[in-house]
Amino acid sequence: MSRLEIILSASLLLSVALNVGVIVYARAAILRLLSISEELGDLQNMADMFTTHLNDVYNLEMFYGEPVLANLLDHASSFNEQMQTFEYIYTLTDAVENEDINEDEPTEEENTDDNDTQTT
Repeated sequence: MSRLEIILSASLLLSVALNVGVIVYARAAILRLLSISEELGDLQNMADMFTTHLNDVYNLEMFYGEPVLANLLDHASSFNEQMQTFEYIYTLTDAVENEDINEDEPTEEENTDDNDTQTT
């Protein structure tokens, strides 16, 4: 082998190794991001439920107007609003789940084809 072939072979090998490394790293990073997205979605649901429950307790006749509960309700609402700023992260998994669901459902063309074959 000539020197040029050796250099090209080494460059190819290095390029393939780097590309495989980048693909493995990107896949791992995406999986971590999706995991974080699911966890933030769960945290948002818990914050919504807590705020709703606290509001229900505050509106009970026994506790209505209680200043400590009013401050706690304001704090919970503020926390819930702050969580809404992360909506773009925890909706990532919603989009992925919707795509998975849509792939499982047959399209209109497939339904039409199925109906045509069943009637003949």
